[in-house]
Amino acid sequence: MGVMGVESTEEREERLEVTVTVTIKDASVEFKGTPEAVLDSVHRFLTREVPNLDLASRISLNYSLPQLMDMFAQYIRLTPEGPRIINDTGKRLSDKEMIALQLVAYRMMFDLRRFSVASMTAQEIQALTGLKPKSVSSRLSELVKAGYVEKESSEQGVRYRITTQGIHWLSSTLASKR
Repeated sequence: MGVMGVESTEEREERLEVTVTVTIKDASVEFKGTPEAVLDSVHRFLTREVPNLDLASRISLNYSLPQLMDMFAQYIRLTPEGPRIINDTGKRLSDKEMIALQLVAYRMMFDLRRFSVASMTAQEIQALTGLKPKSVSSRLSELVKAGYVEKESSEQGVRYRITTQGIHWLSSTLASKR
């Protein structure tokens, strides 16, 4: 398979337009339009032209930014002050769900290239969720043990980030509350 890359982007009437060229062996195909339309067209083209890709996509689990935005639109708002959890559903969220949502929000900001890291400290989580430090610590420990959150230790301290399994768990848990 050849090279796939974005050749150009330009702003037209405040709508971003992208051009993507996909080369397979000695054939090239160009897709032009909004990022969403191009992404969809490229995906359909590749699953048709590369049959094994379709098989792999059926068992692969990796959430894209648009998927995360769709899945958690009822709960996460990206504000000028940063991502915020705003629960308009009328359903009470558990401490674990609040923490996981905050971590998903940070992941989204990282994917948008607005944050340099997709992880948070326990203190950041506590400040943004309003939960008590002991509760944050206990819930993080439970989420790490379940595999929903990954604990990252470095010279800068301990940070936490949501895992793919954690996103799946959170989405399923919130869907069951609807």
